[in-house]
Parts: sequence; structure tokens; C-alpha cells
Amino acid sequence: MQDISAMNWDSIYTALNEKGYALLPGVLSANECRHLSGLYPDDPLYRSTINMQRYRFGKGEYRYFNYPLPPTIQVLREMLYAPLAKLANTWMQKLGTGVDYPLQHKALVDHCHAHAQPRPTPLILRYEAGGFNTLHQDLYGAVYFPFQVVFVLSQAGKDHEGGEFVLTEQVPRAQSKAEVLQPNQGDALIFTTNFRPVKGSRGYYRATMKHGVSEVKSGVRYSLGIIFHDAA
Repeated sequence: MQDISAMNWDSIYTALNEKGYALLPGVLSANECRHLSGLYPDDPLYRSTINMQRYRFGKGEYRYFNYPLPPTIQVLREMLYAPLAKLANTWMQKLGTGVDYPLQHKALVDHCHAHAQPRPTPLILRYEAGGFNTLHQDLYGAVYFPFQVVFVLSQAGKDHEGGEFVLTEQVPRAQSKAEVLQPNQGDALIFTTNFRPVKGSRGYYRATMKHGVSEVKSGVRYSLGIIFHDAA
């Protein structure tokens, strides 16, 4: 695993400010990716399993981890949160929300639990051929953190075909703009959970963003989602 604290966070902040997402290449090794995707069948690790078709979320399956989280996932959640909390507070100040996020992840979790959001949200997603995920936002309650991270655990062109990551941004008085990404195995993609601040003629406004996954044409696609707030 790369040293997250040693990453070029200035360039990551720039990408998040300008586009609402930032790609971090090669954060996890191929062995780490195989280890994490290999956790998928281990039932005691999970608090719930969601069939996407049943809820019309798409086609595929994802599983939410129980506490305590596996050590690698706990470390990733804590290490990524600290630098992102700084930018999150800058965004909230620009938008005048009055929200101030703590700089330590445990304090955010405690805040979630105090507001009846006690369930962990990190998850592994699995798509077979024909699988996809409709455009959505992962909010889970009144308390939410404005960033989340997805780690690609399988390699496009080798383990599967298709399954691109899709982001949309609502453009004022126009249709949504789409961005289609295909990160490599081990890459991390940081993106906004709900909206990003955009400078307009009257100050900053909220540009709403959603994300999803396009149809997997063949093979099996795994990814790990790191969501920092807990769920109701």
C-alpha cells in the first residue's frame, strides 16, 4: 500500500476542486487487491448483502462490512479521511453551510452514532456479465461526509470488459455532464458524495454529482468502496 500521507495532496485538492474527482494510481498492489476481493465470500465479515436488482439499483451485488472492519480497510478509511477533512471544511466554508468536520475520523463516526447512524458503510461490490449500477449518491442519513473513495480490485481487459465508472454533474440551466473513467487494478478514485462548490457570478453554488457503473460485458468486476460516514 502506498503511503497516503506522502501523496501529492496539493494536486489531489486541485483535481477535486476543478472536477469533483481525483484519480490516485497504484495505491494498492495486485496482491492486496486479490486479498480484498477474496474476502467477498467470508460471510461473518458482513452486516448485510444487497441484491441490486431487487431494489432496482442495477444488476449485481454488494456487501457491507461489519465492525470491526478488516485491518486494511480500517487503515485506508482513517488515513484518507484526515487530508480530505481539510478540503471538506474549505468546501463547506465556501458554500456557507455552517458544517465543520472533525479532523480525526473517529470523531466523525462518534458524531454519526450520536445521530442514530451506527452502521458501517465500507463495502465490496461484485458485478458479473450484464451487471451495472445506476446513477446514485451514498448519503445514508442526515450526517454525511462530502467525499468517498472507490478502489478498483480487478483489471479491465483482463478480469472483465466494460464496467466503466461514470460520474455526472448537473450543469445550471442545462443537461448533466458525464465523465467516464476506467481506472486500473489498485487505483483509487476519490469523488464527491453529493455536490462540489463551483464559482458563479454570485459566489459559490452547489453542483450536484452522481456516480454509477456501466454494464460489464464479460468477466467479473470487483471494487471496494470507502464511505466515511456511517448509516442509519
